[in-house]
Amino acid sequence: MPVPNETQFLKMLEHARANGFAYPAINVSNMDTANAAIAALVEQRSDGILQVSLGAGKFASGPVGDSVLGAVAIAEHIHRIAERLNIFVALHTDHCQLQDINFLKGLISVSRERRNQGKTNLFNGHMFDGSALPLDENLKVAKELLAECGELGIVPEFEAGVVGGEEEGAATTSDHSKLYTTPEDMLTVADTLYPLGKPFMFAATFGNVHGIYKPGNVRLEPKILRDGQKAVTDKYGKDKPFFLVFHGGSGTPVEQIHESLEYGVVKMNVDTATQYAFTRPIVDHFMKNYDGVLMVDGEVGNKKAYDPRSYLKKGQQGMTSRVAQAVQELKASGKTLHG
Repeated sequence: MPVPNETQFLKMLEHARANGFAYPAINVSNMDTANAAIAALVEQRSDGILQVSLGAGKFASGPVGDSVLGAVAIAEHIHRIAERLNIFVALHTDHCQLQDINFLKGLISVSRERRNQGKTNLFNGHMFDGSALPLDENLKVAKELLAECGELGIVPEFEAGVVGGEEEGAATTSDHSKLYTTPEDMLTVADTLYPLGKPFMFAATFGNVHGIYKPGNVRLEPKILRDGQKAVTDKYGKDKPFFLVFHGGSGTPVEQIHESLEYGVVKMNVDTATQYAFTRPIVDHFMKNYDGVLMVDGEVGNKKAYDPRSYLKKGQQGMTSRVAQAVQELKASGKTLHG
């Protein structure tokens, strides 16, 4: 199947929320990581979401250093591969803060051009991270983006509250109270954005931290999602809960992942864990083939060992296994809408 159109993507989100599972949203930065993630989705018979960050776009554009160009290149590769598959592979962008808003604007313009040519959107969704702003300023920008994206059938994602830890473009804070979105904040988001009548995803924070952390270092409170959803549905009706997003899923105990699914999480971002899963087998390859990948003491080495395909394939396999694990933990296996 191709990358889903706007109707199919919305059906994906509704399917996940109605059936208590979520899609893994895997950050990719090149063809190798994109192919690794896609292979896991195919293996698991799961639809899924591939994400491109500002930094990944810049990396992919090489000497040009243009994040929009690089993101377009990655997305076009995924569009071409997805056409040959029997699952849906949706495309999304990751954390983009206000100072980098032209990254999103540029990609939205690309989709507008595609629509004028009779094509589908390049990306299904875009994430604006206004969590470093006061909530009213955050929602002012979010409202403008929702109106613009809504015209094209793009489903944007917004965040209130701060996700801790380290990730490019993601806000961090030493004020732990900001790691927890309140029901009042979630209701304010609904009051501001629901009147536009356009779908969006919402990343409420409940102690999330980017990266992988040792047990005891992070206190997740998934019930914050439950309480916030209740505040919203009490006012707007039981058929109007948020499509919730779980940021910082790499180091989360599976029981807390499952609890978050009960409260309406339909998308969970996984990045750090898959980066490590890609790199670990490559390190193993180099350490075990030291005298093959290097021309030591005047020798010629072993071409099969230093051919980039030999170790990148191992990296892909490692990442594929980790993405498959995420699919299983999110209860998405076998739930593709393809049939």
